[in-house]
Amino acid sequence: MFDIGFTELLVCLIVALVVIGPEQLPGAVRAAGLWIGRLKRSLRETRNEIERQIGADDIRRQLHNEEVMQNIEEARIRFERTILEAEQYESATAETRHQASDYGPPDELPDHAHGDQSAADQRKPVAPTPVPPASAPSVTASATAAGTNTPAPNSPNTPTTAGTPTQSGTGH
Repeated sequence: MFDIGFTELLVCLIVALVVIGPEQLPGAVRAAGLWIGRLKRSLRETRNEIERQIGADDIRRQLHNEEVMQNIEEARIRFERTILEAEQYESATAETRHQASDYGPPDELPDHAHGDQSAADQRKPVAPTPVPPASAPSVTASATAAGTNTPAPNSPNTPTTAGTPTQSGTGH
């Protein structure tokens, strides 16, 4: 800071002794020491606060940079995942197109695919087929005579309406 030598300090003391006087010199030196001490403390506190602020700013900057890098990494991972999904979709689409081209174009659509019928016509109930009466022993007797295990028309294993499949316990 200031470069004050011993001779310069001695000259300042002699001038202060002549100007202030010998009776008031000790009080003046004490007051000057207090003021210099307060000034040094204030400068030291200011310097420490500035260093803390600079350190806090560095920490904040570092945390912000880490957050930015983490966001960039997450975006990169999402981007790569999207590209992978798009490639998988494209390969599946190409495979489907290839398989469809192997079969060739359809010659004609089936009758139910033309859409000429209205929805009410499509939902018509199917009339059940009439069941032969139970008094037809000739069918049962002829089936038994032939050696087949054909059940009688009114047995519990035969369906009561035609077109309705019987359900078996296997689920097939």
